[in-house]
Amino acid sequence: MAKLDKSLYTKEEWRKLKSERKAFKQNLNNAIIENTVTQKIKLESKDVAFVIGNGTSRSIIDLPQLKSKGTIYGCNALYRTFDPNYLIAVDTKMILEINKAGYQYKHTVWTNPNRSYVKMKGLNYFQPSKGWSSGPTALWLATQHSYKTIYILGFDYQGLDSGTKLNNIYADTANYKKSTDPATFFGNWSRQTQSVIKSSTKIKFVRVINKDSYIPKEFSKLDNLSHITVEEFKKSFGIL
Repeated sequence: MAKLDKSLYTKEEWRKLKSERKAFKQNLNNAIIENTVTQKIKLESKDVAFVIGNGTSRSIIDLPQLKSKGTIYGCNALYRTFDPNYLIAVDTKMILEINKAGYQYKHTVWTNPNRSYVKMKGLNYFQPSKGWSSGPTALWLATQHSYKTIYILGFDYQGLDSGTKLNNIYADTANYKKSTDPATFFGNWSRQTQSVIKSSTKIKFVRVINKDSYIPKEFSKLDNLSHITVEEFKKSFGIL
């Protein structure tokens, strides 16, 4: 397995990841082999990709209008309302939900190896596991497909209500926290995102945000990352 950067994880996440990787080495079986050998990442060469997070800043963007403009990578519950070209989910509960819906049999779903669903059919597994959140993992997957420009939507990081409340389109739904819950700590997400962008210097990244959206200070050091507003993005792609 590839060496991981310990600084990108909390102590609890690091312990959990080490345990999962150890268990994976010990329990690699034919069910995983069957999926990973026959379902490889297909390298693509296209100009534009969109990586869709579930922050509320993307709520006014009509995603179906992006279908003809590039390849779309989405996360977690996005599948409930929209079919991206690639769906990425690393949370166990979300994979169980996706499997219950049978979504992976008609659409491409990527996740990390996990004993909870190792025998489920139709899933694609990252080898090795990134051990990251779904959003940064989706962004990383897009970088493996040779796009010139990747637009990042719904990666808001900071919570709502002055950064105190949960910021997620699917708040108050199954497998998500309540909209009144405290904001989720975003430090790992932003560091993982930064790691992907720093290691992909030949790709231009454009993060789409609201006028008052939070921008991590570390992002200003990334020469291949820029920011535009949701309004500018919609105008640029002719989205109503």
